[in-house]
Amino acid sequence: MKRWCALLPLVLALGCPPSDPEPVEPPPATDSGSGEGDSQRARAKQAAQELGKRLKARLREALQAGGPAAGIAACKLAAPDVTGTVAEEQGLRVGRTSFKLRNPENTPPEWAVADVAARRETPAFHEGEDGSLRALLPITLEATCTLCHGPAESLSSEVVAALAEGYPDDQATGFEEGDLRGWFWVEVPAAGD
Repeated sequence: MKRWCALLPLVLALGCPPSDPEPVEPPPATDSGSGEGDSQRARAKQAAQELGKRLKARLREALQAGGPAAGIAACKLAAPDVTGTVAEEQGLRVGRTSFKLRNPENTPPEWAVADVAARRETPAFHEGEDGSLRALLPITLEATCTLCHGPAESLSSEVVAALAEGYPDDQATGFEEGDLRGWFWVEVPAAGD
């Protein structure tokens, strides 16, 4: 049985900026909050969880239908639509980013650049002067993810071909299970916005 079939039941994680940036001191992130901040944090976490759940479901469908190479194609087509739908439903801005991009459209928002460069492994919450909240929530690589994000020498020829076609400037390989893969980012407006 093919390797991907054995790993298919595992849950998938997705996520992706340029490789190995110079260390940058991230801005201070708040780790505790109260009142409106707690509500905003809950909304941010809920949005990230919903985005992850939907992306994993789409990826699972593609893997079942055609294996890892089909998963790469599905991610390229489905991820922007799924992200847009979750953002609209939740009334927030959401996305994914990483220090090793697969999709160049996933560069971090300006407020997240320093945390991404520092490879922050814990959630970061940045409160805006206008009462908004920005959250950066880590994505850890799961076993199934190594089918397309693992060490280059372990990728199947089909995956290598699909990456070359869909993402010619791909940087998002070389990961192991448990590695920090990237982050979901969420922007929550101030109450009343």
